[in-house]
Amino acid sequence: MKIYDFNGRKNICGERVKAARKKLKLSQENLAAKLQLEGVIIERDSVSRIEIGTRFVADYEIAILCRILNVTPAYLLGIE
Repeated sequence: MKIYDFNGRKNICGERVKAARKKLKLSQENLAAKLQLEGVIIERDSVSRIEIGTRFVADYEIAILCRILNVTPAYLLGIE
């Protein structure tokens, strides 16, 4: 399976995940814990990789990130 990049990144939501996380004053560890409580198996280093754009983000992860970070999918995807 070929792994695709978009402008050298594996996701387009990482910077906005980081901004929303910081706005809520959550650490990467806390965000990972909240994701785990929602059923997403993820560690702090994976949150870091999302934020710097080196990890893909699945659609179900976007939905749960939106709920935890209190943002819309359009915001995370840079549409709004």
